[in-house]
Amino acid sequence: MPLTELDRRILKNCLQHETGAWNEFVDRFLGLIYHVIHYMAYLRSNTLTAEDVEDLAQEVLLKIVANDYAVLRQFRGNSSLATYLTVIARRICMDELAKRFPTTKPPEARAAATRARVERTQPSMDMEQTEELEKMLRRLPSTEREVVRMFYLERRSYEEISQKLSIPVNSIGPLLSRVRQKLRDTDRTEPMPALPQRPERERKRDTGK
Repeated sequence: MPLTELDRRILKNCLQHETGAWNEFVDRFLGLIYHVIHYMAYLRSNTLTAEDVEDLAQEVLLKIVANDYAVLRQFRGNSSLATYLTVIARRICMDELAKRFPTTKPPEARAAATRARVERTQPSMDMEQTEELEKMLRRLPSTEREVVRMFYLERRSYEEISQKLSIPVNSIGPLLSRVRQKLRDTDRTEPMPALPQRPERERKRDTGK
């Protein structure tokens, strides 16, 4: 997927230190970073707390802004910005998870094993699907958008979403059902990516079934 005009503008504004540019960058790509963190943790069979996820996301963002956005300045536009950031975020997560969850394997063997699993395994959503999901989210009212983002991309529990957004926990399931129907009905002439599947144990935890 080529670089979009929106991403081109966000990238340019960040590199020129325009007011609000970094906040716009974070709003656009934080969900993708969360997705990469969860995927890399899954590949390594690491269990992350919400605090772990926040720490790793912060580490990725810090590496992106380091040395006057050196990571962004190295981007040549040969792919979408989301694809490029996915590669960057995977590398950072691989290193950070190896530090935080050491195993008995030597670091080189551990990294090689993780890379092999990345190559063999497809994530629940590829990066183009993630970009499409982000487009769909922008069509939703703010509360619905945040519930979908937190549940599917950040993998938060109903309880965490309830506390974060100050909404009743028993309203989240019906809200997600309404959103899924709304997205299906939004534009039947345009194929929509399916919302990513949560692992069965997480669905049972949240629904109590």
